[in-house]
Amino acid sequence: MPKKNTNGAKTKDGRTRNWTFIVYPESAPENWRDVINAGHVQWIESPLHDADENADGEQKKPHWHVAILNEGHKSYEQMKVITDSVNATIPHPVNSVQGLVRYMVHMDNPEKTQYDKNLIVAHGGVDLSVYFKPNSSTRYMMIAEMRNWVRKYECTEFSLLFDYAAEERFDDWFPLLCDNSAFIMGEYIKSVRHSMMQK
Repeated sequence: MPKKNTNGAKTKDGRTRNWTFIVYPESAPENWRDVINAGHVQWIESPLHDADENADGEQKKPHWHVAILNEGHKSYEQMKVITDSVNATIPHPVNSVQGLVRYMVHMDNPEKTQYDKNLIVAHGGVDLSVYFKPNSSTRYMMIAEMRNWVRKYECTEFSLLFDYAAEERFDDWFPLLCDNSAFIMGEYIKSVRHSMMQK
């Protein structure tokens, strides 16, 4: 019996946890989301891709990218039952869920049409935020942006930065402050306040 791994990669028999396929509005049943939801699985639906083009400039048919995240490994045949039920393309294994979710809005493909990440729909309790967490270089860049903001507005209280982030930079600065950058920014603001008092 093939040994199963725990990271979602393929097993020796080709079974894997995460699969993707494409749904076309013109061929999908109206209740296609309900059909997938009936399986009580976690899945992710892209914004409707209605402005994609082929290499020759011809517009592609509107479509949704779908990722299904199973708790256990599923075979191609098991997944094809789902894709057949919603008239979708054949299923393909997902190597990186994060890479696929980012592709759903062409985040790393500036030459392609950019879609709003807020239009990605999480079904079955998927936490989309884990797929958009900044890497180290992006995190440092955002900390530098916050530092510049503190300097520009002579911010002397952490609450001012925190409130601004919650209201104006909820998608990037705010989670960074909540998760791991509050200490460094708090210390920086204290230092700014101390410097201003010495003037």
